[in-house]
Amino acid sequence: KWLANQGDPSAVMKILDKINPNALIIGFARRFATYKRAHLLFTDLDRLAKIVNNEQFPVQFIFSGKAHPADGAGQGLIKRIVEISRMPQFLGKIIFLEDYNMIVAKRLVTGVDIWLNTPTRPLEASGTSGEKAEMNGVLNFSVLDGWWYEGYRFNEKAGWALTDKRTYTDQSQQDKLDAATIYSMLENEIIPLYFEKNSAGYSPRWIQYIKGSIGDIAPHFTMKRMIDDYIDRFYSKEAARSEHLAAHNFAAAKSIVAWKEKVAQAWEGIKVVKVLHNGEIAQSLTGDDLHVEVEIDTNGIGRDLGLEMVVYRQADGVEHLIRKEQFKIVKEEGNNITFELSTKIKDAGVFRYGFRLYPNNPELPHRQDFAFTRWI
Repeated sequence: KWLANQGDPSAVMKILDKINPNALIIGFARRFATYKRAHLLFTDLDRLAKIVNNEQFPVQFIFSGKAHPADGAGQGLIKRIVEISRMPQFLGKIIFLEDYNMIVAKRLVTGVDIWLNTPTRPLEASGTSGEKAEMNGVLNFSVLDGWWYEGYRFNEKAGWALTDKRTYTDQSQQDKLDAATIYSMLENEIIPLYFEKNSAGYSPRWIQYIKGSIGDIAPHFTMKRMIDDYIDRFYSKEAARSEHLAAHNFAAAKSIVAWKEKVAQAWEGIKVVKVLHNGEIAQSLTGDDLHVEVEIDTNGIGRDLGLEMVVYRQADGVEHLIRKEQFKIVKEEGNNITFELSTKIKDAGVFRYGFRLYPNNPELPHRQDFAFTRWI
C-alpha cells in the first residue's frame, strides 16, 4: 500500500529490516471508536520504546482498523498511530496495516500471539474480535468488559485482564492508570512468560495457557453452545408448553384463561385483614429472628395467591434487590387466608422492605405472564 501511494521505498525496507520473526506479536484490530481507547498503549512513549526495543525479548504491535467517515476523533487516532509507527524508535515495532477488511482481520486473529482490547468500562458491548482470536489459540489481554468479563472467569491462567473496576471518575486519570498497568503486566508477566523457552524453542507454560484458553474458554463462545442454550432454555420449553396447552382440545389453555378472568375481576376486592410481627422490623439487627403473619380476605380467589417479603437497597436513585423471602399458607377460613414467614435477618446495613402479594398458579410460565401485584 505504501509503495502504491508512491511512498519512499527506503522507508519500507527499513521497516522490513526491523521486523523480528522471533518477536512476541500483539494485535489490536477493530473499528476505531474513541471508547475503544486505541491510544492507551501510547500514553508513555519512552516506556513503550523500552518494551519494543529489548533485543533479548523482542515485541511487535500490529494495529489495523477503520473509523466511521463521520468520526473525526476515530480518524485522528489512526493518524496518531501511523505517525508513531514512523518514528525511528518504533519502525518495524509498531505497525499499522491499512485497508482493514475481512481478509486482514482473518490473518490477524489467526496470526498474532496476544489480542489486546482496552475499552472504556463499561461501554464494550461484546468484543467479538477477541472471541475469534480465542478460537485460534490467541491469548486475550483485555479490560474485564464485554465478552471477556464472562470468558476470563472460566480460566484465569489462560489470558490476562485489567479489572472491571474504575479507580478514578476522571477518565484521563483512569487512562493513565490502565496504561501503567498494561506496561507493568507486559514487562513482568506476559513477556517473560512468552520467552521462557526450552531447548525446543517454545515456552511450555505459554502452551499451557493456550491449551487452557482453547479447552476452558473457547467452548463457551461457540455457535453450538449458543444454539444449545436457545434449545434448552427456550425452544424445548416453549414446544413442551405449546403441546401441553393444545392437548385435549386446549383444555389447559381454556382453564388458565378462565382463571385469569376470575382473578382479574376479584383483584380489587382483596383486603388486608391484619399484619402481625414480633418487634419493630425497622430496628432489627443482623441475626435477629423475624416472624410475620398476614391475614388476607381473598375475595373468592382462595389459595391461588403468593406472598413474599422483598428486601432491597436504594442507591443513586436505583432500587437494588437484595433478597426475597416466601411466606407459607398456614390457615384458611372461608375467604380468609393467613400467611406466615419465620426467618432471620441475614444482611447488615440499612434496607427497605415490603410485602408483595401476587396471583399464583402452576400453569403460569412466569410471573410476568399475569402481572398483578399488591404491596402490603
